[in-house]
Amino acid sequence: MAASAGTTGTGTRPWPQILALVFGAVYLLVGVIGFFITGFDNFADNDQHEMLLGFMINPLHNIVHIVIGLAGLLLARTLAGARTYGWLLAVGYGAAFVYGLIAVGKSWDFLNINAADNVLHIVTAVVGLVIALAPVRTAVGGSTRTA
Repeated sequence: MAASAGTTGTGTRPWPQILALVFGAVYLLVGVIGFFITGFDNFADNDQHEMLLGFMINPLHNIVHIVIGLAGLLLARTLAGARTYGWLLAVGYGAAFVYGLIAVGKSWDFLNINAADNVLHIVTAVVGLVIALAPVRTAVGGSTRTA
């Protein structure tokens, strides 16, 4: 029986797909839970100092988390999709990290970022690189592949 796209031939997903799925689910959950804290008003406000697990949030930040989460859930269906998601995390969260270095504490910080967010952003960018670039062992012949 031929292996379906994105599987290793054993019926299991390669670990980059699983990691993309997990990160997608977590970011989606954080985005939804964030709305229970922030509500929907003051969309890009950074004066309220609303926090979720030590991370500053606002409704715009919640929407970003939901979009990132949905992308992870959708792209985790195939290995190539998971690799694409990894690149999106690496580039997007790398940019968010740089933005955060400049924006923390500023009145124009529309994402309401704090130092904890910066740490999470750089860690997420590194995880994205791992998803995008790390080799995967296949069940057929023990070879490795990247996409």
